[in-house]
Amino acid sequence: MSGPETGSRVRILAVTPGGDVTHEGMLLAPASTDHITIKLDNGYNVTFAESEISSITTIHGALETSDELREHIPENSDLPEVWILHTGGTIASKVDYATGAVTARFEPEELLDAVPELAHQASIRTVKLGNMWSDDIRPRHWNLMMDAAKDAFDSGAVGVVITHGTDTMHYSAAAAAFAWSGNGHRPPGRIVFTGSQRSSDRGSSDGAENLLAAVHWAAHGPTPTGEGGDGSVIIMHADSDDGICAVLPGCSARKFHSSRRDAFKPINAHPLAEIQVGRGGNCTIKMRQWESATRPVATQPMHFVEDIRILQLMAGAHLFSDQIELATTAGYHAILFHGTGLGHLPLEDPNNDSPENTEVLAAVDKYCKDGGIAVMTTQCIHGPIHMDVYSKGRNQQKVGVIGNQASISPDAALVKLHFLLSTDSDIRTGWRENLCGENKPSISN
Repeated sequence: MSGPETGSRVRILAVTPGGDVTHEGMLLAPASTDHITIKLDNGYNVTFAESEISSITTIHGALETSDELREHIPENSDLPEVWILHTGGTIASKVDYATGAVTARFEPEELLDAVPELAHQASIRTVKLGNMWSDDIRPRHWNLMMDAAKDAFDSGAVGVVITHGTDTMHYSAAAAAFAWSGNGHRPPGRIVFTGSQRSSDRGSSDGAENLLAAVHWAAHGPTPTGEGGDGSVIIMHADSDDGICAVLPGCSARKFHSSRRDAFKPINAHPLAEIQVGRGGNCTIKMRQWESATRPVATQPMHFVEDIRILQLMAGAHLFSDQIELATTAGYHAILFHGTGLGHLPLEDPNNDSPENTEVLAAVDKYCKDGGIAVMTTQCIHGPIHMDVYSKGRNQQKVGVIGNQASISPDAALVKLHFLLSTDSDIRTGWRENLCGENKPSISN
């Protein structure tokens, strides 16, 4: 069908079995041949067969997709200095009208143009570290973020906001907490991770409020102690509605939902605070109890050794001994087991019909005796590891599995193990310690 070019705003009239319907939106590349696809103002796409379209009217032509930056918003030098370190993700995404897909395209300055209220919160500087989906982030990028944070603090910034894709934001936030606070220090300023569950082209986008709340905390929040999980924080929507963002401990949080705005929840912990975002971008912090900072300030972050390899294995019906043997043959530095319940592996064969289980036990035993590092976390999200309760847990400890009575979240466990390996720490001793609020002696959930 000839007609408006992709990217034009159009109005279509379609004839359907339920009657005539009218839709208005941006014309996308079609989802399939002989079809018409448009993006509605609410961010969702609709597709009709060309045979169903009785009319299509162009409202205006295709939008320019130039990457040129618009004029930077004015700064107020009397406000605290905050750096926005941009890595990418949905908060920095736009629709690609040629494909209909959402792609990471926003430059840091465009974030400021899109949310001019930020100029009233802080004196903003922006640094582009990349335009990456968070699935692609590796430990080398953790180091990149922390080096950029150091540059910010050395230049006089009181806080940094790291815009990040949400899928692995909690890993990077935990890495920041360990990098600055895992060795008994505290960061020189506030470190905030934020993102967006809904892209900027959708009416339900949460990015603007999340960014406002994050910048406000970075500029005006309490001094981080390096303890209790405040070495870094995640700030995202507290629920599905607008107006309130939660401040979560960076080393004790996880993404729980793939699409809800309140996707992040604390694990074995409480939120540290809430931020109310009002009209005009005015923000108010509602604190929980906050301790005074007593740790010395770190002058630089710890770097994660980038070539460390950790093998993660999931306990269950498909765990086999050769997977454990792979840790040695493929040169992994440690195994992190995601055990069932209180931290268990399939090791026993009470019916004499599953020799795979006893083979797993033998493989774990040999791996640990040969000097391998095996650490247990849980698939259960909330709750501690407790390998004293059942006999198989005690047997796991006898063969050398580490992790008993830890309350660290499963995802932060991976980062902590990498941190301990990077610092040549004794894993067994370090795992029992509460380095930056990740392993609290008493848990909240």
